[in-house]
Amino acid sequence: MPDTVCCATAAPVSTPCPRRSCLEDSPLFNAGRGAVFTANGVNSLDASIMDGTTLRAGAVAGVTDVKNPIVLARLVMEKSPHVMLSGTGAEHFAREQGIPATPKEWFFTERRWKELQEAKAAEAKRATEQGTVGAVALDRTGRLAAGTSTGGMTNKKWGRIGDSPVIGAGTYANARCAVSGTGWGEFYIRNVVAYDICARVEYAGASIAAAASEVILTKLPKQEKDTGGVIAMDREGHIATPFNTSGMYRGWVDQTGAVKIAIFVE
Repeated sequence: MPDTVCCATAAPVSTPCPRRSCLEDSPLFNAGRGAVFTANGVNSLDASIMDGTTLRAGAVAGVTDVKNPIVLARLVMEKSPHVMLSGTGAEHFAREQGIPATPKEWFFTERRWKELQEAKAAEAKRATEQGTVGAVALDRTGRLAAGTSTGGMTNKKWGRIGDSPVIGAGTYANARCAVSGTGWGEFYIRNVVAYDICARVEYAGASIAAAASEVILTKLPKQEKDTGGVIAMDREGHIATPFNTSGMYRGWVDQTGAVKIAIFVE
């Protein structure tokens, strides 16, 4: 089951979240402080964000000293002419934008370190259960946005980058649809999962629930079982949270303002 918190809101947003990076700051999740370790024993972080109204997007990959990668991804979107920056280049851009380097010790958690040792002892272990954090949002003017942040896969090698910072794979938003994904990134990249869902809504007229379910529950399982799930929202505030694993941690606010959380199939 993905160790994932996926947050969605269908209620109009009148004020910004006072802790926009709270999921990255928590050691419970595989993003920011709770990120898993690479094979070299470092925390390599990825994040992306997309504005559905303008189609502007920003992403960072392979950063190791940025406390909140999602904040840096937004700066890439707003303060640079690029979409994705990686590694030392992204970290240099962070310094230019006034984001100080964070000591490597801040990212260390005993739980993730033990997971690395276990993964090294069982090289073939799949690490897709070490999930991502993501959010989709709809504001009071009808604008949609999506963001995703992750530490990737435990024991990852060779600079592997998954779907989270790839616009269209792990994150996508346009005027009709916003999607954030979690799971086995290689399949999300190959199938351009987030964009595929939004394309079905835009071009085929599918509901957000039907589009997301078709991709996550029908298309992906034909290639591989237990690939993960998504949170998705349309411009009317309808929410879909399909997953093909045993469960996916998720929470949302519906149109009445009620806060809901779930792990398993409802």
